[in-house]
Amino acid sequence: MAGFTRRAALAALGASAVMGIGYGLREILGSSVLGIRLTDCGGMMGASPADMSLYMDMFMRHNEISRAVEEISGGVRTTTQSNAPDLAAKLHAHVSSMYSHVDQGSEVMCMSQSLPTLFRNAGGYRRQLTFTPTGVIAEETSDDPTLTDAIRAHAREVTGFVRDGMPAMMRGMMGGCGGMMGPGGMMGPR
Repeated sequence: MAGFTRRAALAALGASAVMGIGYGLREILGSSVLGIRLTDCGGMMGASPADMSLYMDMFMRHNEISRAVEEISGGVRTTTQSNAPDLAAKLHAHVSSMYSHVDQGSEVMCMSQSLPTLFRNAGGYRRQLTFTPTGVIAEETSDDPTLTDAIRAHAREVTGFVRDGMPAMMRGMMGGCGGMMGPGGMMGPR
């Protein structure tokens, strides 16, 4: 793997360790211990193994992805793309999968503070997805200012993932943006 740096390897190892510890604690101690919620999301963070494979590949190859975010009335228009055809196909699959999860109300826990708000209020905002040969254009808008803020916050979080890759994921997991270990995350206080 050409772009696999020592830093990325350590981040991947750390992510695996944190998830493994959380899963082990949940199995040993049950679903709630000392006021800490250990959520069983059905698979890792509610994502299927195929979804997790997509996430990891996109994090590892983040430097092959570009992203532009334009604030529009009530939300954002994002363009996320790659010149690598296989990665463009993975962007298509990932965004389609996430929109399906939102439409079905099957929340995916991930390293995002804004995503739970978007999942829980899926009917309160509009989503339009356009596939391009190199990626996706997504427009998300709402008439509710709170949802508009969540839409824009999520766009910033995803942009950080694209810009920084695994280190951004680790910050999210450790609570930097309300991830698994932070408030509202899989292991955050309830």
